[in-house]
Amino acid sequence: MPLYRAVKRALLRAIEDGTLNPGAALPSEAALAADFGVAIGTLRQAVGELVAEHVLLRQQGRGTFVATHSAERFLFQFFHVERGDGLRQSPQVELIGFERGRLGDEAAEALHQRAGDPAFVIENRLQLQGRAVVHDRLLLPALLFKGLSEKRLRERPGTLYRLYQDGFGITVLRAVERARAVAADRAAARVLGVAPGTPVLQVRRCALTFGDKPVEYRVSTIHTALHDYVQTLSRPS
Repeated sequence: MPLYRAVKRALLRAIEDGTLNPGAALPSEAALAADFGVAIGTLRQAVGELVAEHVLLRQQGRGTFVATHSAERFLFQFFHVERGDGLRQSPQVELIGFERGRLGDEAAEALHQRAGDPAFVIENRLQLQGRAVVHDRLLLPALLFKGLSEKRLRERPGTLYRLYQDGFGITVLRAVERARAVAADRAAARVLGVAPGTPVLQVRRCALTFGDKPVEYRVSTIHTALHDYVQTLSRPS
């Protein structure tokens, strides 16, 4: 293993075990390099990868911090729907359902759980420019989110992923998504205000924390009449 990757892993462990909490500033480069017994160039390479992966955040003139889940991070890393003319805005999120349920086969497999395990089932309607565009259905393993309630969801001050981070010590680092074209079922059609059978885009997302551990399974149904699903791809340097 290249030395900088060992440093990267050590930094990830420090964040995962709470030695470095969300929002905390990293020690100086000189101090960290001395702690790890590596050159500053090696440390910078490790930190640079974690910045690119949104685990760390550099602030000009202030230093490097453990990233928190802000509205801006949600918009640019985890929300990919924008109006056809390129307008990208944070959605207005409306909680329309919260209940205790059980994991079905598909969600259980994605979450590395057993079918029938207890789960929280959350439904949201996301509006953009005053129009219902996304119907989200989320399943969360109950054991990972003990104490979650409808009240906590409704009164959270930030994004849902910020609630995971601050309330349950779960930091979503990345997500794996699969998209397909489908016909809107009755539940999604009702939420989106379209006729059943209307063509929509369905995105199935598994959100991952440290060690690629799955923590959330989400099915998003997107009405794409006026909005697009947009991903920015970059070529490896």
